[in-house]
Amino acid sequence: MARPRLHDLDRLLDVAERLVVDVGPAGVTVRSLAAAAGVPNGTIYHAFGSLGALLARVWLRAAGEFLDLQTELAEHAPSPVEAVIAAADTPAEFAGRRPEAARLLLTVKKDHLLGPHLPDDLADALLALDTRVVTLLVKLAEKLWDRRDAQAVEVLTTCVVDLPTALFRRPLTVGEPIFEDARARLAAAVRAVLLLPLPRKD
Repeated sequence: MARPRLHDLDRLLDVAERLVVDVGPAGVTVRSLAAAAGVPNGTIYHAFGSLGALLARVWLRAAGEFLDLQTELAEHAPSPVEAVIAAADTPAEFAGRRPEAARLLLTVKKDHLLGPHLPDDLADALLALDTRVVTLLVKLAEKLWDRRDAQAVEVLTTCVVDLPTALFRRPLTVGEPIFEDARARLAAAVRAVLLLPLPRKD
């Protein structure tokens, strides 16, 4: 069997992404994915090795695209505070461009797609994504406070991860748009957090 072309693999990942969002990771089978994509079951095994590896790639692709956008928005912000707000608002911006990928990242637990026995290349890709997240948070901390310690990064994690998840998870879970009032509340909450005194370094 010839290896599927790249655009065919992307289409297969698109279908898998939609299925995961619609029925949950446990509801996706080789048979259901192959039927939805209109390909033989063997295509999945031939292209990805296993259903688990395919689902891991679905998550890694979405997370990589999200981080690309988040980094771009933060880097082009006019001030350090606005950079944090832009990074925090990225789920809403991403949802406008890639709604199913945004729903996947905010409503499906990563561990449900990334099993304990990832192939080495996927484990390396996951580690690289984690490193990118930390690197972005450290850069933001340096711009704001000229600090890169754990306490500074924790404050920015609250702004960039915890607050957007709290405000945006519900609409994404039910498939509703993220309205401007929610985005405005997020920006106000981030500004409020950044006004508080920064915890002392250990």
